[in-house]
Amino acid sequence: MAAAGVAGTSAVASADPATGHQVTYTLATGGSYDFTITYLTAQPPSKDAFNADSTPFMKRETITVSPDAPWVFQTTLADPQWAFLQVASTTHGGQGAPNAHCEVSIDGQVATSQDAPYSPQCYLSKWTS
Repeated sequence: MAAAGVAGTSAVASADPATGHQVTYTLATGGSYDFTITYLTAQPPSKDAFNADSTPFMKRETITVSPDAPWVFQTTLADPQWAFLQVASTTHGGQGAPNAHCEVSIDGQVATSQDAPYSPQCYLSKWTS
């Protein structure tokens, strides 16, 4: 019984807004398509630190997304304005446009979204200046 209480306490502690905000990236499409995505997984201490070496903070991968299997990734950021999701369609000639939709949610609320035929981008204010 004590272990259950500890597990419950731990879950509540990790959801504490003082430790950061839950950032959820989502990519959806109407058909099965491949994409190369780049997204922020951890918050850098500064833009200078990110520019010096982005590897510890960003991930790039090729994924397949379909209507019944959207791509979703969650991370915790102290400042959710660092959120960044860049999508590039790998669609080849002869295929229709994937009509992709990206979304960034912060603590369960959609902060930004974009629909684009091939390569939507969803990012917040740290990337606009």
